[in-house]
Amino acid sequence: MVELRLQVLAAVLVLSTVAGSCSGFEFQEITINDAIQLGFKNGSLTSTALVQFYLDQISRLNPRLHAIIEVNPDALAQAARADAERSSGQYPGGLHGVPVLLKDNIATRDRLNTTAGSLALLGSVVKRDAGVASRLRRAGAVILGKANPSEWSNFRPVANGWSARGGQTLNPYVASATPCGSSAGPGVAAAANMAAVTLGSETDGSILCPSSWNSVVGIKPTVGLTSRSGVIPISPRQDSIGPMCRTVSDAVHVLDAIVGYDAFDAEATEAASKYIPHGGYTQFLKIDGLRGKRIGVPTAFFNAINMMVYGKHLQTMRQHGAILIVGLNIATNFRDLRNQESIAMNAEFKLSLNAYLSDLQYSPVRSLADVIAFNRAHPVQERLAQFGQPLLLAAQNTNGIGARERAAIQRLNQISANGLEKVMKQHQLDAILAPNSDASSILAVGGYPGIAVPAGYNRQGVPFGICFGGLKGYEPRLIEIAYAFEQATKVRKPPTFKSWVA
Repeated sequence: MVELRLQVLAAVLVLSTVAGSCSGFEFQEITINDAIQLGFKNGSLTSTALVQFYLDQISRLNPRLHAIIEVNPDALAQAARADAERSSGQYPGGLHGVPVLLKDNIATRDRLNTTAGSLALLGSVVKRDAGVASRLRRAGAVILGKANPSEWSNFRPVANGWSARGGQTLNPYVASATPCGSSAGPGVAAAANMAAVTLGSETDGSILCPSSWNSVVGIKPTVGLTSRSGVIPISPRQDSIGPMCRTVSDAVHVLDAIVGYDAFDAEATEAASKYIPHGGYTQFLKIDGLRGKRIGVPTAFFNAINMMVYGKHLQTMRQHGAILIVGLNIATNFRDLRNQESIAMNAEFKLSLNAYLSDLQYSPVRSLADVIAFNRAHPVQERLAQFGQPLLLAAQNTNGIGARERAAIQRLNQISANGLEKVMKQHQLDAILAPNSDASSILAVGGYPGIAVPAGYNRQGVPFGICFGGLKGYEPRLIEIAYAFEQATKVRKPPTFKSWVA
């Protein structure tokens, strides 16, 4: 142990020399398996140099993008430790030495804050790492910092990507375009090469939407596949934590590291653990993954205009062996989906947030009522006149899961059973596809997985994506489809910031 500590100290002291020795390494768009781990193994790259590159990127870009809410003051020390471990023959996991950014609702027991972007939680202290953060550390990852969310994960109707702590996150491709979703910060950070990989969370669209609008890959896993413990919650029925990365391969490598049972989220993770395949998810990164796949194209998500854009992608899938079933109707009168979702979610948010706040080791606020009072006491900083807090107030007015909420949840289950589940089983589908995050609500209320992949850019240069969704536990086939589609199209390109006004 003493020897390892000395090695860590030495690595920190010679940081500039280490970083300089990797000066010929191509850092932009770097991937985990093909470049980072290979560079670690052959000595052409160090974790210290990689972390320093991302810190420099953050310093250069974040004043414009506001994607990062806080940088980990211990990131370089963690990187130096990873370098020392490798030099002594230790290699604890596939993400060893890889810098990861976490959405600022994912708790870390370190010097970083966990606030969901709200000033009300600044200075709060968690008892332990979130389940996914703990798994990342066990895999050897370096926690680079926290990424800016839409405050309270959009449970305040703020602008997409705005929080009182982090300001307004901007789309790196076109500044006037939305960064979308409450995981805007992780999506923008991944797109702009401000981290190797990032983690976001989704209740309804918050991974799939920013992934689509920022030209990155986002995996929203089956609910319970990844632990939600230590994550500032909205709905235990719908909350899911997943990777947001520049490639499908990177996202899948991160997914492998964060899935599994967690005693602090026991019911959901135990129920979903049966879906985790022996040997992990990277085995499904198959270049011929589209071959023989039956993919549904629901009429609810396509029209003559967007079909002109997505039609070429459908043809590409056919050319690679996919069987497309078009004209499917999954809309079993779910016009009331959003209303029923809101009824259930308001009560769930109050219950789960109060439980989270009461479990903190220290917090300036201990209940939803305290949060509401804090916002009223700080109207300028929290921009109360502009955004208000109607959803927080509606949630505060609930009294647990009563008859009204149970009826809403039952209705949502009916929508899932008679809609997506029925159609997929009837047509023996491996997946459905939809533009961007258009299918997010259908996937959300059923706890179903989805993967967003870059699909193109409009005339103004704004990215758009394609989403493949399926039933619970369908991650293996969705990964095969998404990876094969990505490799067949190779759409993604990094932002150039040319459309930005200086």
